[in-house]
Amino acid sequence: MAYDILIKNGKVIDGAGNPWYKADVAIEKGKLVALGRDLGKADRIIDAKSHIVSPGFIDIHSHSDLPVLIDPMAHSKIRQGVTTEVVGQCGNSAAPMYKSLREYRETYSRNSVPDDFELNWTDMKSYLDLLDKQGIALNIAAVVGHGTVRANVIGHDNRPPTDAELNEMRGHIRDAMEQGAYGMSTGLIYPPSVYGDQAEITALNKVVSDYDGIYFSHIRGEGDTLLDAVIEACEIGKDGGTSVQIAHFKASGVGNWGKTKESLALIEKYRIMGVEVTFDQYPYIASSTGLTALLPHWAHDGGATKMLEVLKDPVKVERIKKELRLNYGWDKILVTNAKNNPQYNGKNIQEVSEMMKMDAFEAYIKLLIMENTQVPSVMFGMDEADVRRVMRSPYGMVGSDGSAISPQGIWANMVPHPRLYGTFPRVLGYYVKEGVLSLPEAVRKMTGAPAQKMGFKDRGLLREGFIADITVFHPDEVQDVATFTDPQRYAAGIPYVLVNGEVVIEKAEHTGALPGKALKRA
Repeated sequence: MAYDILIKNGKVIDGAGNPWYKADVAIEKGKLVALGRDLGKADRIIDAKSHIVSPGFIDIHSHSDLPVLIDPMAHSKIRQGVTTEVVGQCGNSAAPMYKSLREYRETYSRNSVPDDFELNWTDMKSYLDLLDKQGIALNIAAVVGHGTVRANVIGHDNRPPTDAELNEMRGHIRDAMEQGAYGMSTGLIYPPSVYGDQAEITALNKVVSDYDGIYFSHIRGEGDTLLDAVIEACEIGKDGGTSVQIAHFKASGVGNWGKTKESLALIEKYRIMGVEVTFDQYPYIASSTGLTALLPHWAHDGGATKMLEVLKDPVKVERIKKELRLNYGWDKILVTNAKNNPQYNGKNIQEVSEMMKMDAFEAYIKLLIMENTQVPSVMFGMDEADVRRVMRSPYGMVGSDGSAISPQGIWANMVPHPRLYGTFPRVLGYYVKEGVLSLPEAVRKMTGAPAQKMGFKDRGLLREGFIADITVFHPDEVQDVATFTDPQRYAAGIPYVLVNGEVVIEKAEHTGALPGKALKRA
């Protein structure tokens, strides 16, 4: 009998942290069925000589919820070796979405979706079913966003829920978990998730615990309040009865550089206490978020409509100026996607202010108004020493915190964070070569570790009987090509990527295949 595919002559790194070994990999009906030498014949041979054969990379922190519906080819992710993305992060998931939230998103999501894009689903099941019906290049696992649930029940009001509202929120979480969600996420600097206190989130997390789910958190502070925020996340996991995944672990702002020594010690402390806390990280010194994240929380009350009114009120703008949460200079904040004013894309706020002939704060406010409050940005606020310290921790994984996009269509004028194109190859091509990580450990952080965290029983390792999600890369040639000034460039050194046993990247080009699946919690 001939196998469907035989990957020959490569060095296998299995995803468990073990050293490489030489073996051929046989694939039949979407599964890895044999590992070894002289395995016989196959309908198709892939020669992996001088290359590493590893499990497909798992992006445990992704924002591709809508982008994979807009363009299911998922170019920027699949071309860097990613075969599975975990979406619904930072408190913001595609589902559930009912009438009031649908109307809000249809008004205020237009910078990130085409004008004719239809938000035609309601609950987690209908969203996941839509992914399978349409077809996707890679696998998608979803978590339910606390902010999304809160918006469905309370809207964008800054207040605690009533008992009835809290029960309704519990119901939404329960429905999502029963329909296949892997956990719940919070975005505790973003309204409306930020309006939830520790008690509210813990109460909802207890529902997640009933299904052995995970608590994912963009914590309440990554700068001055970093340590308190890490403690809060761990306490929510402890009291709610779930494991914890802290998003994009970092210390932001010059005054907080070095705090990762203490924050990592807190992770160790809570693990000793029995809390399964881990985290993810992207390999850059710059973060990315919307410009509204700099505004004080009160300016978000009532959602984007009210925010626009605030931004046009001179008295309230003067108050914003005094309370602005700015940890770095205006020259460290880069505009990435001003949809209505693309001339500002790739410019920092200081440069935008010079183009507008006004001071930087005034330019910031004006840009938010012109763009209907929706202005994605890149902010340079981290220290390389912290990045490396965090990366060396055995409790960390690799997560892009980015979406699957391409240089065409709606994203053509974007100047996004390069992590959308380069996260995984940057770890392999820069930090491994710098000696921060060994190659097997880097691969483990991208494959076996996130698979174990998510509870994927047949993905993340190269083992007989596992699903054939496989990435083939050259250890000397793999590298990120995307930069902050020229970010829409595909990674180098990754000639083959297989998803569910089907070749999606062949000789570094997309085959057009869409073999991905919506994964559901068992």
